[in-house]
Amino acid sequence: MSGQAPIAPAILDEAAAWLMQLHCGEQTEADRQACARWRQLSSEHAQAWERAERLLARLGGLPPELAMSALGRDRGQGRRRALKQLAMLAGATPFAWVAWRQQPWQPWLADRSTAVGELHESELPDGSQLMLNTDSAIDLRFDAERRRLHLLRGELLLSVRDDARPFGVAVAAGTLLTREARFSLRERGDQAHLVVLEGSVRVVPREGGAVRVEAGNQGVFDSRAVGPLSVADGTAVSWSRGMLMADRMPLAEFVTELGRYRRGVLRVAPELAELAVSGAFPVRDRDRSLAMLEATYSLRVRRLTSYWISLEPMYG
Repeated sequence: MSGQAPIAPAILDEAAAWLMQLHCGEQTEADRQACARWRQLSSEHAQAWERAERLLARLGGLPPELAMSALGRDRGQGRRRALKQLAMLAGATPFAWVAWRQQPWQPWLADRSTAVGELHESELPDGSQLMLNTDSAIDLRFDAERRRLHLLRGELLLSVRDDARPFGVAVAAGTLLTREARFSLRERGDQAHLVVLEGSVRVVPREGGAVRVEAGNQGVFDSRAVGPLSVADGTAVSWSRGMLMADRMPLAEFVTELGRYRRGVLRVAPELAELAVSGAFPVRDRDRSLAMLEATYSLRVRRLTSYWISLEPMYG
């Protein structure tokens, strides 16, 4: 793939999404025609599709878990993650392709995980209560001396039960330590967002000094430091009740959050990106949430297919 012109990441994501739609076993003639129209939008769209198809043809060299997911044989949680990787690889160098193939397959081997759109509550071996948000995964390590949880991706709400053993939660940016607390944690690449609801949590960045975060506070941290703390937003864990709470949230951010709960392409017109949205929206009923937006704001919901939706100005 060397020597090829770079393609916008958003277009690569769309190509991967169309690839998934046309290999999910539920594709229709309307889907195929819509994909053909998408490919004709520009030469960049056509090039992205060509790269995606070439990568699909090379799936014989990928791990079986990924190949099955991307081809739609596995209708579980791996398929969307697989296509995200395909989107990334469509613009990667040969070196990146080889390096990616050598990575451990933690997401497919996680101790507990949720599919896109799934929320799951469970009890840990020590009696602590765990809730996982959409498309999340964890590993657990409990023994006689310590309790450890590794958030591989996504978001959790954790109520840690008091125990003589310390409880540690690891993310890429560092580790959280507590003995008894209730908090939410969202992994965002090299950063993590923490909201402490009860008790206190000690945040230890991988390369920085530790900071104790008390109940009623929230903040973002990376591997070097914990950012400024602020008063905890009570709506931060509304997802655990199946709701997305918005208080003058920019529509672009709202669409990103709602899009976490259902596969497909959900886009917003640039001129609407900063539109302030407020209200309570059901995260697992996208159609209802979109209908609420359409009834409240000057926008229309345009459905190319059930899998491809755009929010556009009412007029224009």
